[in-house]
Amino acid sequence: MKRTHFPYSDRSWLLLPILIISIISLTFLLSLTFTQNKSTSFEPEFSFQEPRFSFSERDYGRLPRLPRFAYSISGTKGDGPRVKRLLQAIYHPRNYYLVHLDLDASDSERFELAKYVKAEGVIKEFGNVMVIGKADLVTYKGPTMVAATLHAVAILLKEAKDWDWFVNLSADDYPLMTQDDIVHIFSYLPRDLNFLEHTSSIGWKEYQRARPIIIDPGLYHSKKSGVFWAKEKRSLPASFKLFMGSEWVVLTKSFLEFCVWGWDNLPRTLLMYYTNFISSPEGYFHTVVCNHKDYQNTTVNHDLHYIRWDNPPKQHPMTLTLEHFDDMVRSGAPFARKFAKDDDSALNKIDKELLRRSYGRFTPGGWCVGGSNPGKDPCVVYGNPNAVKPTVSSKRLEKLLVQLLDSGNFRSKQCK
Repeated sequence: MKRTHFPYSDRSWLLLPILIISIISLTFLLSLTFTQNKSTSFEPEFSFQEPRFSFSERDYGRLPRLPRFAYSISGTKGDGPRVKRLLQAIYHPRNYYLVHLDLDASDSERFELAKYVKAEGVIKEFGNVMVIGKADLVTYKGPTMVAATLHAVAILLKEAKDWDWFVNLSADDYPLMTQDDIVHIFSYLPRDLNFLEHTSSIGWKEYQRARPIIIDPGLYHSKKSGVFWAKEKRSLPASFKLFMGSEWVVLTKSFLEFCVWGWDNLPRTLLMYYTNFISSPEGYFHTVVCNHKDYQNTTVNHDLHYIRWDNPPKQHPMTLTLEHFDDMVRSGAPFARKFAKDDDSALNKIDKELLRRSYGRFTPGGWCVGGSNPGKDPCVVYGNPNAVKPTVSSKRLEKLLVQLLDSGNFRSKQCK
């Protein structure tokens, strides 16, 4: 007999209520994903403004076309200052930034971020930062995490139409190099590469991720709580192959258009499956990309993060400190996580030695022409955003990507 997506035992009738709830949950998930938010009393920005500059990339016609990145920066209660610092560290006039503090954060935190974005002269000039006013409820380990990401993607696809790669970061992340470094190196890459760590050898995750069935109350409640666990288990699906990996990704616009606007049923089928999946961000995009013939050969098996794990790995990665600084630099990764909320020593060292950024200011790049006098912000005076000046860190990223795209590594690690 042909197996269905969810091959239950003879007691499958016991799962009928769960199946009904799953369908209702999927409806809410799709609603959360594709419905645009309404503004709150402080009227955050919900559309990117037209920048008031007239520079053209044709001025640099002999060089590769520079890419644009669309960043989603997420946080929760108490993360407002860290999200602001991260935004300043990764800001570049060419990119787009969508900032989201979930429903657990206070309105005052969102207000402070929105007020900063509206008041900051450079951001106001280039009009490339949005703050979500009516926040989504995000349940740790639940599918609302995927819903929030897809919602961010949907907004960016609608409001910012000329970007190349989507990058999701949280308040626990921080860059290890400037945007000029990243833009410079990515300008030499094919625009169809999707960076996400993935494997079909899921090991212990089969019994702790794939077989359990959960219900995320965050799909239909307004207050955060833990997920509900069903007593029954499910078998592995037969019509598609599961892949899992890091939830931190760098994905192409074309692939995400397929996920959001989908011209076949695969993204929606998998969204239904992952509606009841524990820690769904560790598998949704990975399974979609590796089960479709148009995208399975576009994957690079790396999340472009420096992350350090205990041995054996625990639920969360280790907190990075000053003692990890040299390893972070040598990794060549453009981002690292996670950093402590109450210890800025590692971030301060990154700012000083890698980003050359003063606290509270943007990371300098070729677009900053205000000079390097002590005590003055070089980015207060800005020039052509297409003038990119990479640092020595770009060489480390180049080395990492050369290794990842080497013929001996690239194809052999795709969707295996």
